[in-house]
Amino acid sequence: MLKEHDVVALTADAPEDGLEAGDVGAIVAIHGDGESFSVEVLTLDGGTAGIAVVSADQVRPVYCEDVAHTRKVVPAAV
Repeated sequence: MLKEHDVVALTADAPEDGLEAGDVGAIVAIHGDGESFSVEVLTLDGGTAGIAVVSADQVRPVYCEDVAHTRKVVPAAV
């Protein structure tokens, strides 16, 4: 069961938030009984790349075997 502050990877794009599947972030809020989560993804310098509300099936825990990958973030339209 995922909990607040767990590090997760997105398994689906969240284009409205400028995020893509594979982006890594932390759960900052749990909605309902864990049906959805607010996930904050940070840039490498600590800035917020985006915050998305995603369903439980759109995230997974991060594993030691995962490989880090970088991409340049395009800011989401405000």
